[in-house]
Amino acid sequence: MSLRFNRTLDAPYGEAVRLSPRTQRLLAPNPGPFTFKGTGVYIVGAGEQVAVIDPGPDLPGHIAALKIAIGTRKVRHILITHTHRDHSPAAAALKQWSGAKTYAAGSHAKGAGDAEEGADRDFAPDVLLRDGEVIAGGGFTFTCVATPGHTANHICYALEEERALFCGDHVMGWSTSVVAPPDGDMAAYLDSLVKLIARDDKILYPTHGSPIADPHIYLHALLAHRRMREAQILEALPDADTAGALAAKLYRDITPALRAAATS
Repeated sequence: MSLRFNRTLDAPYGEAVRLSPRTQRLLAPNPGPFTFKGTGVYIVGAGEQVAVIDPGPDLPGHIAALKIAIGTRKVRHILITHTHRDHSPAAAALKQWSGAKTYAAGSHAKGAGDAEEGADRDFAPDVLLRDGEVIAGGGFTFTCVATPGHTANHICYALEEERALFCGDHVMGWSTSVVAPPDGDMAAYLDSLVKLIARDDKILYPTHGSPIADPHIYLHALLAHRRMREAQILEALPDADTAGALAAKLYRDITPALRAAATS
């Protein structure tokens, strides 16, 4: 089963685009080698109450656009999938403006190294979430799905009304996710993939890239890809005495911007 990425996202910055009856996405202007076209902030709700998932980077123009997109609707919950600087920093400004509480599976692990866009060490949730907890508002019901691996505190949010999973960086349609120790853990990441395969979600909404409309097929392909890489590493280890040598052997065509991540 081959893994096929979708790199065709064509979305305007700073403008809310409706993806479903309950879901809008606003793209932050922070493109990069780890963020693809930018952070997709999700505004979820069917009426005058909404939840905001991963409000994004602390960029004044982006935060202003997010406020305009929300308009007169009341923000009930600010949900964070994990604490990287492209996901959680705007939560502080959004909380101050709206009065809503922040929700997450914890702060960034102390002593954990920076990965991807780097750790947001300033964020601490008002409400600490656990796997299986339910968050309800006007026209939306989320079930929390803990998915450690990309980070220790990574968590997804399942919108029960639409069988949609907001999967943060655990699953991305445009690329595989970086799993960089010490905070990232590949064994936990693979276990979390298996956990998602056992679910019956109809669509996945990653924070970076386009929605994934065939979750079961894509997740199986993603897991097979990771297992294949694991086998390649074991085969290459006798001839590669450093992480850099191993990455160079396995990722010959990787762009320079991603070499450090591949090595880690």
